[in-house]
Amino acid sequence: MQLKQVIIAYKAKDSHSRSWAEKCARQLENRQCHILMGPSGTQDNPYPVFLASAMSQIDLAVVLGGDGTALAAARHLAGEGVPILAVNVGGHLGFLTEPFEEFKDTEQIWDRLSEDRYAIQRRMMVQAAVFEGDRSNMEPFSDRFLALNEMCVKPASADRMITSILEMEIDGEVVDQYQGDGLIVATPTGSTCYTLSANGPILHDGMEAITVTPICPLSLSSRSIVLPSGSVVSIWPLGDYELNTKLWMDGVLATSIWPGQRVDVRMADCYAKFIILRENYSYYQTLREKLQWAGARIPYSNNHRNGKS
Repeated sequence: MQLKQVIIAYKAKDSHSRSWAEKCARQLENRQCHILMGPSGTQDNPYPVFLASAMSQIDLAVVLGGDGTALAAARHLAGEGVPILAVNVGGHLGFLTEPFEEFKDTEQIWDRLSEDRYAIQRRMMVQAAVFEGDRSNMEPFSDRFLALNEMCVKPASADRMITSILEMEIDGEVVDQYQGDGLIVATPTGSTCYTLSANGPILHDGMEAITVTPICPLSLSSRSIVLPSGSVVSIWPLGDYELNTKLWMDGVLATSIWPGQRVDVRMADCYAKFIILRENYSYYQTLREKLQWAGARIPYSNNHRNGKS
């Protein structure tokens, strides 16, 4: 990997993340690298400026923060094919990020990247757009929205909790109507986030599939469904007389949806590319650690696993 132009995004309002970002910038500038640096957070989105001001190809994005910071980077950089080195600096859970311990010797990291001593994990994303009128209208009414974790259709109101009524189609065929708090359309990466909290299935992040999970449905028969990656999930809001239905991407508001409009969610035509530094990276170890799987209440030994009698 060449390191001629690099983005450094740090968690907004986090002094620890910012100090490491400044350290990385100094080191890379000493290696004749052009740096685009700025904060990323709920009130800060540096990526449009980064992409507009880039003088040439962006070789790498160093993202220092937590999962939310990594998600924002993926939404804006996946379409540009920029590899992301996300490190848990000032974050919490750290499902998507490299451990901070792997990053402390930053000069060695730049050497490893320059010598191509790393792995890249491609993660499937979903994209969504809003359409008006009946199904014969295939021209989107909205921009294209990208998400690494999930697209969520649910209402939002400042003064009360609202029940939504949504009709879902898969590849043009009506599957069900849901009355409840909304619907989550997730990637395998997102299966361990909001979908998990809504009792959805856990999918290995190396898969390409789409899950649809109802949020608190008013029906015991409403369950999650796992779909092939080529499926198109269409969601229509019904009975939304106060115009409260919204489309959310990775927990960030994308746009409002009115009755008579539909949201089409499908596999995106781009992938998020995350750099893996750990030589012993294991998806299952991540599940055990982050979800705190402890096993049976009474531990049992398994001597057969190691070839012992």
